[in-house]
Amino acid sequence: MELLYTGKTKNVYKLGNYEVLLQFKDDVTGENGVFDPGANTVGLTIEGAGKSGLRMTKHFFELINSLGGETHYIDADLDNVSMTVRDAQVFGKGLEVICRYRAVGSFLRRYGMYCQEGQALDAFVEVTIKDDERGDPTISEDALTMLGILTKEEYQILVGQTKKICDIIRDELATKGLELYDIKLEFGRDKETNKILLIDEISGGNMRVYKEGEYITPLVLEKAFLG
Repeated sequence: MELLYTGKTKNVYKLGNYEVLLQFKDDVTGENGVFDPGANTVGLTIEGAGKSGLRMTKHFFELINSLGGETHYIDADLDNVSMTVRDAQVFGKGLEVICRYRAVGSFLRRYGMYCQEGQALDAFVEVTIKDDERGDPTISEDALTMLGILTKEEYQILVGQTKKICDIIRDELATKGLELYDIKLEFGRDKETNKILLIDEISGGNMRVYKEGEYITPLVLEKAFLG
């Protein structure tokens, strides 16, 4: 297989026929040895994090697909900690779409003058550009369209799909008494059909989940949710 890209938490290999293989790693994002799904650097390595993330990702992608969602997921191999997906082109040099149900993380750091930690939010969606040097800044709909990263129609599709998908994830977690505070998603255009798809992963590594007001770390979350 041809290695296409080495990422923070996974490597990407070319399979052909508009398919690629994602190899999950045990690295997670954070700072100073503390996990943070909103961070743009690898903060630590947790043994088993890759397989844990893949188990969660497999569960949620299969659930979303069964409910008519548009994702790049084809299948997963838990033994080899890998996932086969449709090959998709990211928007620009990469966007992250965040859905927030409570005020924590960077939202609280930016708007703490106007809100309290943990304050309820109504599935607030914001977009950031992948740019480590500039700290993954947020970007508005107008800027996205004026810079040619995506069209206004595509922006509305992203927001609509994000809210639909995140509500599915939130409700699924709630069946185990877990509350989703925020989550970071990625989307891309299918290189064969040009259809907008949910890509990358859905795991404890890109969401904040709490139980009875206590934060649940990624590996503990996977065990609490999937057993």
